[in-house]
Amino acid sequence: MARILQAKGKIVRRFGINIFGNPKYDKLLKRKPAPPGELRQRRPRQTEFGRQLLEKQKLKFSYGVSERQLRNIFKKAKVMGGVTGYNLLLLLERRLDNVVYKAGFASSRNQARQFVSHGHILYNNKRVTIPSINVKVGDKIEVIDKKGSVVLIRRWLTENSARAVPEWLKREELNVEVTMYPTRDMIPSVAEEQQIVEFFSK
Repeated sequence: MARILQAKGKIVRRFGINIFGNPKYDKLLKRKPAPPGELRQRRPRQTEFGRQLLEKQKLKFSYGVSERQLRNIFKKAKVMGGVTGYNLLLLLERRLDNVVYKAGFASSRNQARQFVSHGHILYNNKRVTIPSINVKVGDKIEVIDKKGSVVLIRRWLTENSARAVPEWLKREELNVEVTMYPTRDMIPSVAEEQQIVEFFSK
C-alpha cells in the first residue's frame, strides 16, 4: 500500500464522510462540513463517472489498499460467483489487517497493518508479516508479546471497551477466531459497491 501523504482530515472533508472510523473525524465534519479549498455553499454536481470514481476512492482509502490491490481484489470478486459487489467487500473484510482492526486490537486499519507487518501477530500459530492474507472460517489470530505490544493493545482495549466486535469474530482476551464469513448486513461499507463494480467493469 502506498502511504497516504495527504492529511486524513482533508480526505474526510473531501468525501463528506468519516471513512477512517476515528471519532475525531466526526467532530471535524461537524465543524467543517465543506470540502477543503475554496469556501462554497454546496458540493459541485458530479458526472456518473465522477460518482463512481468517488465511491471507489472512498473504499480504497477506507481499507488502505493501493489502486492495483483494489483492482486485483475486484478481479477475484468477479470470478467468485454471486454478487460481485458483496464479494468485493467480503474479500476486503477478510484481510488479516482488517480482522486485527475489527477485533479491537488496533485503533485504525493503518495501525493494524503496522502490527501485522512488524510481526506482532500470530496467524494459526505462525508469525506472519503479510497484512493482505485472506482469513478463512476457523482461522485463529493471536497477539504475541513483542516489544510491549501486548501492553499497548491491552490499554487500547480497556479505553475502548464499548467498541463491539463483529458477530463473525469470537474474541477472548488477545485471541480471536473467525467463526463465519460476514453477511452483507454485517459489513458497514462507507461506499456504494455497485458504483465501484460499474467503475471497474468499464
